Amino acid sequence: MNFEYIDTPEALSDYCARIATADALAIDTEFVRTRTLVPQLGLIQVYDGEHLGLIDPVALDDLSAFNEILVNPSIIKVLHSCSEDLDALWFNLKVIPAPLFDSQFAANLLDMGQTLGYANLVEQMLNVHVDKGESRTDWIARPLSVEQLKYAAADVFYLLPVYRQLAAKIQEIGQTEWVFAESDFLSLKKRAEVPSDLAYLSIKNNWKIGAQSRQALKEIASWRLQQAQKRDMAINFVLREQGMLEVAMKLPENKAKLFQLESITPKEARIHTDTLLELVQNALNTAAEDCPPKVQRLTDFNDYKKALSALKDVCQGLADKHHTRVDVLASKKQLNQWLKWCWFEIDELDSVQLQPDIVSGWRRNIFAQELARLFKPEGGEFNALRRL
Repeated sequence: MNFEYIDTPEALSDYCARIATADALAIDTEFVRTRTLVPQLGLIQVYDGEHLGLIDPVALDDLSAFNEILVNPSIIKVLHSCSEDLDALWFNLKVIPAPLFDSQFAANLLDMGQTLGYANLVEQMLNVHVDKGESRTDWIARPLSVEQLKYAAADVFYLLPVYRQLAAKIQEIGQTEWVFAESDFLSLKKRAEVPSDLAYLSIKNNWKIGAQSRQALKEIASWRLQQAQKRDMAINFVLREQGMLEVAMKLPENKAKLFQLESITPKEARIHTDTLLELVQNALNTAAEDCPPKVQRLTDFNDYKKALSALKDVCQGLADKHHTRVDVLASKKQLNQWLKWCWFEIDELDSVQLQPDIVSGWRRNIFAQELARLFKPEGGEFNALRRL
């Protein structure tokens, strides 16, 4: 396969001009995300069926010409299992491709496999073996070897013919809208940013602790996330979750007690002594009634098992009606997300003005009527704090 390496503004401008009239582009990214919060974009692969380009974002400061391609509504962007690629593009280029066709989701709709990998999909549809030997490459390092570049090129070279076949099959079953709507909603979620003062809600075992400990956890989790964002550092490299929870539980009031904690390394304690002690003191000075409410769990609700069972029954009925599998419509995680939104006093979705997956995008028209019947503030089989 032939490809061109694009690492100058002139080459990028010329390449973008050549692919600007394509009806579809296969796109993939290579990135590194080890110690950083944000993925470090190392390569962008693009193929229109004739011109295969490997764009070097390390060498290029200005990718605006390519950004215009990514948002051109006349060009379908094809990615496989696109979630991490969207992260890489959003955090580095501040753009998300649209319209977007995710070949993994399309394959799932066609009952080819729920999380079918790219290599397996290519082998199934094209009877071609794709070598994944360079998958652990440091894509930021330069120069990249010929073998590394060939590996990267293969990730889009076969994706375009796979897309052509998938798109035709999806159109036959009348679910083209589902594929694009699924990607549209995922794109919305990628742009959403939960406020740092709600970061404590995602910490394991946060429901076990008392009022002032919750206040401490809220403040420490918020500080940790802000530090990670400021320094572009993976959050557990700022302070590990286990250590953060132990500080919140035991509320050490001095340096000696902080250094006695088992889950805090001496290095972490030394670096963050003043900050952690200050945040603990803030929590101790906060009246119980002003602390965050007890963190809710679905298992604490008496109706949880009954409601989940009812949702699964609804899901099965709708899957039969629409001739698709239950897991395509909703996973257990997505059903639980709905119940949390209905019942929890504090829900992260509210903070980013989103609704649960099963009442968003293409799923809304499928689920809305049944859910509105079952879950109402008054008069439904199950109570709800929020309404559709």
